[in-house]
Amino acid sequence: MTTATVSWPRSAGPLELRQPTPELLDRVLEWRNDPEVTRWLLKTTVEPEAFRTSWLDGVADPADHSGIAMLGDEVVGTASLWLSDGMGQSHVPDGPWRSAEAGIGYLVAPGYAGRGYATELGRAMLALAFDELGVHRVTAGCYAENVGSWRVMEKLGMRREQHGLRDSWHAELGWVDGYSYAMLAEEWRAAG
Repeated sequence: MTTATVSWPRSAGPLELRQPTPELLDRVLEWRNDPEVTRWLLKTTVEPEAFRTSWLDGVADPADHSGIAMLGDEVVGTASLWLSDGMGQSHVPDGPWRSAEAGIGYLVAPGYAGRGYATELGRAMLALAFDELGVHRVTAGCYAENVGSWRVMEKLGMRREQHGLRDSWHAELGWVDGYSYAMLAEEWRAAG
């Protein structure tokens, strides 16, 4: 596990990412279960107390680096980063594949969609992963029909690695295609 210390709050373009607090999470919950928000999420509804507990427990988890996106005093979204081991041979107990990967996600409140905030949140998570946590690879995924999300990943310079044919279940649409994107640390540095 990485020993990097992540400082909060942190910049995400015009946004500021803050660690979750009960008050900020209550403000996220004002829109989190909105059908406009949940249409393309895997977890379409959250129970408020479990949601709060999960986010607050993540503050002490060295593999979880998630924050609440603020524009001034307004809660406009969330950004998540979670560390995991890459694939590697287990006979090397402290192999370089330990905590070598990160997954990222971003969510923007309906009233703030379409302003480039998801791109700013994704960029901030990539910078955190590569520049501070020193990961080797970052991944993200979405339903293929979630055009806004995959466009963000492409704007960030992530490459589409997988197009799964009807590999993802959507409650309204049935089996639909899914996309997986990734970026390597050297690609991030070359683009920087």
